[in-house]
Amino acid sequence: MSKKNIWYLPGPFHQYSEDIKALAKEAGLRIIDANATESREDAAEEVPDVTIKERPTVLLIDGGNSSINIDAFRAELESVGLIVESFADQALVRPEGELGPIADRLFQVFEAVNAGAESLIRERDGEVEKVKALQLQVHDLLQQADKAGHVATEAKELVDLKVKLDEAKVPYRANASKESLEKLVADLPKA
Repeated sequence: MSKKNIWYLPGPFHQYSEDIKALAKEAGLRIIDANATESREDAAEEVPDVTIKERPTVLLIDGGNSSINIDAFRAELESVGLIVESFADQALVRPEGELGPIADRLFQVFEAVNAGAESLIRERDGEVEKVKALQLQVHDLLQQADKAGHVATEAKELVDLKVKLDEAKVPYRANASKESLEKLVADLPKA
């Protein structure tokens, strides 16, 4: 013997004002979408009463004197969705076909935003190149300063060696190398 506990209810179930799951549980019924099957095997004889929610109404801007083309609104909404998605993917693409005024304006705004962003990117890249060039210049100047420092140090050492030799009254060539001057200073008698 089978128990008749199936509540065949047309879906979608969110269209009902009542909590149909709670009603089914309370009545000990299983819910099956009546649109999904033609069978009514084990259908319950007594099922809870339910009401369908009131559908939202479309407000007419001009007080109801004109008809609204829902298909045009849907097409524009679809275009807006495509534009937003392409913008989010950072590859702005204009949808094919004619755009409605809202989708067209949105596309224009996103184009302007993209153009501004691209301009900022180009400007940033230019500044990066300037920084790299300045870094190379700084590096070159540091190397030149380092060389100049070595030359100055070497010149000072040569002057010091010549002073020691002059004090000892030792003759040397004016263009003598540092090594020959160092050798002459090393040969000086220790005082």
